[in-house]
Amino acid sequence: MTSLHRLSLGILRPALFRSENVFSVPLRIWRLLASETGYRDRLESMVKKDKVVVFMKGTPDQPMCGFSNAVVQILRMHGVEGYAAYNVLEDQDLRQGVKDYSNWPTIPQVYFNGEFVGGCDILLQMHQNGDLVEEFKKLGIKSALLEAEKDTKQ
Repeated sequence: MTSLHRLSLGILRPALFRSENVFSVPLRIWRLLASETGYRDRLESMVKKDKVVVFMKGTPDQPMCGFSNAVVQILRMHGVEGYAAYNVLEDQDLRQGVKDYSNWPTIPQVYFNGEFVGGCDILLQMHQNGDLVEEFKKLGIKSALLEAEKDTKQ
């Protein structure tokens, strides 16, 4: 792909696109935010903007690592929609900044109501032991797994 083609894709790509009820924030939005305030303030506003926020490698439609894919699949199984997803592969400052912000060395990172939950391993453990359903209840999100369980009992 030529640099002109890449540039044209960047210009033509919408500023904020929505796919499968998930917001993904492109690099130029992040850079715009980066130019206005310190990275810690930017990250704080990003994690508090939505009930569920994921910093991941790739996008929910196209995860670029197995751990990011696992987080997306767990959220899908619970029917979580409308969460913000930030692709850290688009910006190394964002990638390092979120690690510094959370004091957690790996990606993906998941936040609920502005609070750091953990990475793939923590989310998977919460899913397996049922804590994730309870956390979603606190957020006002009804897990699709509860509905599926109810249907199988009837």
